[in-house]
Amino acid sequence: MSSASFADLVQLMARLRSPEGCPWDREQTYGTLAPMLLEEAYEAFEAVEDAEQGRPLKLRDELGDLLFQIVFYAQVARERGDFTIEEVITAIHDKMVRRHPHVFGDAQARDAAEVLRNWEAIKAEEKRARGDADEPASILDGVSRKAPALMEAHQISVKAARVGFDWQSLDEVFKKLHEELEELREAIESRAQEPTERVREEIGDVLFALVQIARHLGIEPETALKRTNLKFRQRFRRIEEELKRRGRDLNQATLDEMEELWQQAKNAEARC
Repeated sequence: MSSASFADLVQLMARLRSPEGCPWDREQTYGTLAPMLLEEAYEAFEAVEDAEQGRPLKLRDELGDLLFQIVFYAQVARERGDFTIEEVITAIHDKMVRRHPHVFGDAQARDAAEVLRNWEAIKAEEKRARGDADEPASILDGVSRKAPALMEAHQISVKAARVGFDWQSLDEVFKKLHEELEELREAIESRAQEPTERVREEIGDVLFALVQIARHLGIEPETALKRTNLKFRQRFRRIEEELKRRGRDLNQATLDEMEELWQQAKNAEARC
């Protein structure tokens, strides 16, 4: 494998966008690149699971794809006269120094929680310095509304917790979950008299409470659900394969038969 530097990657991108480069690359804009940026971010997110299981090469490759998207955006920006990759690097470097005064300055931070509180205070000061102080703003504005719902719920509650708006114990969150489950049950039982919208709202409240339990346990809920989705896929595929081996398909199987095969798949996982 050849060795390449970051500068080599930047030069490669400039070549791809040049008149002598690639027609497809030359056609791309901020907008057309956006779906690919999101796709690459998700693929890197999924590769973290492999890395945690001792298989880091997929994460290496996906991070490379994500980095390429950043370099791609920066090249388009350079051509438009908006900014350069050097300015991107300088901006994030300076931001990290500014937001870590306990490392690069004289400030003190006793623990990670204090680091995060200081981080939010510094961000607010940066906003005032930019002249944004008079605009309607919230500390939750930094969480993208386009993020997946579980991820958004996790991030906005993290932000709120940093300024002290949080349950004090896991037991309190479980109490809230039970309260929301009871409200959901009541909404379902009364939906003949009330709009379905209330049921939808109560389901959302239950999911939000579950996200808070995950956060209090230090578990990222999007990753947790992704793992469960993968587990379900694998077990269901075993059901399909076993039915196929028997010369049958899903439409010919009874619920009891599929449940039996599900348990077999589950037991097979436990033996691995």
